[in-house]
Amino acid sequence: MSGEDAGNFGELLRKALEDRRRGSLYRQRRVIRAKGSVIVEHDGRRYVNFSSNDYLGLRAHPDVVAASAEALLKHGAGSGASALVTGYSPAHVSAEAALAQWKGKKAAVLLPSGYQANHAAVQTIALAADAAGRRVRFLLDKLVHASLIDAVRSTALTIGRAGDAPMRVFPHNGIDKLARLLDEADADETQVVVTESIFSMDGDAADLRAIADLKRRRPFVLVVDEAHGSGVYGKDGAGYAAECGFAGDVDVFVVTLSKALGSIGGAVCASADFCDALVNFGRAYIYSTSVPPMVPAGVQAALDVLRREPHRQERVRSLSRRVRDALRAAGLTLLAGDSPIIPIILGSEEAAVTQGNRLMELGMLAMPIRPPTVPRGSSRLRVTLSSEHTDEQVNALVSALTKPTT
Repeated sequence: MSGEDAGNFGELLRKALEDRRRGSLYRQRRVIRAKGSVIVEHDGRRYVNFSSNDYLGLRAHPDVVAASAEALLKHGAGSGASALVTGYSPAHVSAEAALAQWKGKKAAVLLPSGYQANHAAVQTIALAADAAGRRVRFLLDKLVHASLIDAVRSTALTIGRAGDAPMRVFPHNGIDKLARLLDEADADETQVVVTESIFSMDGDAADLRAIADLKRRRPFVLVVDEAHGSGVYGKDGAGYAAECGFAGDVDVFVVTLSKALGSIGGAVCASADFCDALVNFGRAYIYSTSVPPMVPAGVQAALDVLRREPHRQERVRSLSRRVRDALRAAGLTLLAGDSPIIPIILGSEEAAVTQGNRLMELGMLAMPIRPPTVPRGSSRLRVTLSSEHTDEQVNALVSALTKPTT
């Protein structure tokens, strides 16, 4: 790159960032220091954190921390290689078996992030089908996570197909449209339905019953991202699909280890054949250094806590119902759902930023969510609850959200 080109590129970046600032879309990182399960410190002031995905307080649970620390001291800070080289330890084997059993599947594969887990799952389907000479089409709920959209869009390049990725999008929980897409599908093309169980920005649930009914009438592959359902729903936190009785209808589960399980990374849980195919076709897995042994050690400890301490799940579910009921009673309109993700829709980007700053003045952290994470005109505060929030903290939140602004 010449000096002139570099200067032009710098100007391009500055203009793009300035456009973001003018549109109240500029993002920047805050330096946050954890001071407990739900207390954080920023710029010397403490806040009650209503923005974390640590739904069950396991990030700081002494058993999870102890298991992670023991593995860290025993095995070191990193894994040293990808899983297919020398980065696959007994701790990985044990945690994968535990995760598979938890989700009611035969096998599981650990990955460095939920983003990569979604990519690996989608890549495996696309590349395995292509290797077998079979066409595939992905049918996505409109509100699935960006990682699933990115993964599906990239399949056109992954399988060397010119043009757009083989995908269609149906309206959020639009079962009638999904049924029409399935009815019109080519019999020689494998259909793959992709949804979340609990949607990350709206906090509502997929209509798994209707999707399962469709699958019995017109078979397809069902991929469910349980990032926000795992831990909070189901016996032992096995997930929303398990709670609804439809885990057996799901072909591929994707879970994150960084939310209710309090660690980092992701996992794909499926049949033994699918996981074997992922190890062979999932580029996001093949070409990534595996998570260090302290991660699977911590995950197994977290799964043990879920079984031993069901009061954590009961507490966060109870708080979710209480806060939703109180906000509705005060006249706020909320989206459907009963999850600990409670979006307060404010409309404009400016309104979301202003309300977020107002809560910070009151000692509470609830981050504004703006486009492109959510559609334009639906900017919001994304309030999340934890089993570790006290009644007093939750009451203060409700009061702040329902008090008229001046």
